[in-house]
Amino acid sequence: MQIKANGNQPKDWWRNSAVYQVYPKSFNDTTRSGTGDIRGLTEKIDYIKGLGIDIVWLQPVYVSPQNDNGYDVADYYNIDPAYGTMEDLDELVSELKKRNMHLMLDIVVNHSSTEHRWFQEAKSSRDNPYRNYYIWKDPAEDGGPPNNWQSKFGGPAWQFEEETQQYYLTLFDKTQADLNWENEKVRQEVVDLLTFWAKKGVSGFRMDVINLISKNPEFPDDDGSIAPGDGRRFYTDGPRVHEYIKELNENVFSTYHLVTVGEMSSTTLEQCIQYSNPEQQEFSMTFNFHHLKVDYPNGQKWELKPYDFEELKKILTDWQAGMQQGGGWNALFWNNHDQPRALSRFTDDDEYRNESAKLLATTLHGLQGTPYIYQGEEIGMPNPKWNDMTEFRDIESLNMYEILLQRGKTPDEAAHIVHVRSRDNSRLPMLWDDSDQAGFTTGTPWIKIDERYPFINAQSQVKDPNSIYHHYRKLIEMRKSIPVFVDGRYMRLDEGHPQVYAYARTNDEQTLVVISNFSKETVKFELPNKFTKNLMKNASAELLLGNTDEVPEFSQIIMLQPYGSYMWLFQA
Repeated sequence: MQIKANGNQPKDWWRNSAVYQVYPKSFNDTTRSGTGDIRGLTEKIDYIKGLGIDIVWLQPVYVSPQNDNGYDVADYYNIDPAYGTMEDLDELVSELKKRNMHLMLDIVVNHSSTEHRWFQEAKSSRDNPYRNYYIWKDPAEDGGPPNNWQSKFGGPAWQFEEETQQYYLTLFDKTQADLNWENEKVRQEVVDLLTFWAKKGVSGFRMDVINLISKNPEFPDDDGSIAPGDGRRFYTDGPRVHEYIKELNENVFSTYHLVTVGEMSSTTLEQCIQYSNPEQQEFSMTFNFHHLKVDYPNGQKWELKPYDFEELKKILTDWQAGMQQGGGWNALFWNNHDQPRALSRFTDDDEYRNESAKLLATTLHGLQGTPYIYQGEEIGMPNPKWNDMTEFRDIESLNMYEILLQRGKTPDEAAHIVHVRSRDNSRLPMLWDDSDQAGFTTGTPWIKIDERYPFINAQSQVKDPNSIYHHYRKLIEMRKSIPVFVDGRYMRLDEGHPQVYAYARTNDEQTLVVISNFSKETVKFELPNKFTKNLMKNASAELLLGNTDEVPEFSQIIMLQPYGSYMWLFQA
C-alpha cells in the first residue's frame, strides 16, 4: 500500500515520473535580450507536458554575476533580472500546478559567489561575524596556498585575499567561495533558504555537488598515493556529509514532502545507496557520473580516447544491481548542462542520428530509476560543428584551453580537445523551429545557434508521429503504466558482446527485454539459451518499441539493424 503525501500523491510518486531539465539561459527568450528567461519556460510548458513530463528541473535563476552561468549565487532569495522577476517564478509554479506538474529548483550551497553579502562581510576583517561562513587558512610557510588541492576548473583551489592576508577555499571558479558547513549558522541559513522556496510552492530540489560540503578538517596535502592526487579524496563524501543531509531532510525535505536529487561528484556506489535509501532519510535519488567517464584516459577529462563500450555496460550494470540490492534509487541520464551531447559522444549524430537518439532513449528508459531528459535531447540535438575558440563561452573551457597550450598542445589540438569536452556543447540554444535563430530569440543569441536548425527542430518533431520526440513520449507513457519499468529486477544478457548492450528487467508477472546495437553495422546477436527457454516457455513477446523500419521478431538469435534498439514485454 502506498503512503500518500499531501493527501493526493503516493509518497514515492517520482519513481514513475520523468524529469525535464531546463537550462534557462538557452531555452526560450521572450525579451529580445539573446538569453532565455523564466517566462520563456512558462510559454513552453505545454510542449514539455506533451512529452508526459511530471517534473521540470529549472537550473539557477538567482541573482548572480554569471561567472559560472548562475552556479555562483549572490542572492538566494531573489531572481536575477536577466531571467525575470519573482512574479514570473510564481506564475511558472502556478501554471505547472494547473497541469499537475512540479517545479524542481537547482540549489547551490557548497559555495556562494564572492559577491554574496556573506562573503563581502567575511572578507572585510578576520573578526567579522560572517568570517566563519567560509573556509579561511593562513599561507603555507613559503607564502603559497595552505595545501596542494586543485580546483576542478584548473589551478590551485585557494585564493589569496590581500586585506586580511589569508587564503579562502574555492573548489570551482575563483569567484565561488566554499561555504563552511562546520558552522551551524551556515547550515541554518541553508535550511532557511530551502524553506523559503518550499513555501513558494516548489516541489523539489536538485542539490549541486552536495557531497562536497564536508571537508577533512585537517586540510592535509594530497601525496598522490590515491589517484589523481588533487585533493578530492579529502572533500568528497566527507566525514559529516550524511549528518548534514539528514538535517536538511528532517528540517525541510520531509516536512514539505519534497522530491530531491543529490548531484554526487566522484562518489561511490556504496555512498549513493546510503544517500538514496529511504530508510536513511536523505535524498530521493542521486546522480553519479561514472558512466560518463568511459572516454577519459586514466580519469583525465581533458585528454581524448574512444569510449570503452564494455566499461560503459559494466558500470550501468553494477549501479543497477547495486542500487537494487542496497535499496537506493538512480537518477538516470545521458545528458546535462555539464556534458557533451551523448548523441555525438556514444553514437552517430549524422547518418544515423534518428536511430541513435532513439537507441539512447530506449536503452536508458528501460533501466530502473527516474529518467532525466535534458532540453534538446528529445529532438536529437547533437554537439555543434565549430572549433573556433571565439565561439566558446564556458569559463571551464576557456581556462582549460590556456592550460592545454601551457602543456604544449598546439592551438588546433587544444581547440579540438575543448570542442569535444566543452560544457558549451550542451548549452547551445534550444532549436524550436526553422525560423531565424531557430525561434529561440529575436535578438542576438548569447552563444551561436547550431546551424542545422532548419531540419533539427522541435516544431517538425512534434508534427511527425515517428520522430524522436514521440519516441520519448511513448517511453515516458510506458513507465507510468507498466510496473516492471519501476520494480523489475535487472539482469544483463549480452555477455560481453562487442557491439550490443542487452538486459532484462523482471518482476513476478512481467519481463522487459531491451536489446541495442551500438554500431553502424548489421549485427547478429544470440541471447543466452537458458534465459530464452524459460522466458518463451511461459509467455509470448509483445514489441513495445523499435527504432528501425524493419523490426526483428523476438527469438534466441536476432539480427540487429545499424543502431537498432528494441524493447519487448513478456506477460506471465
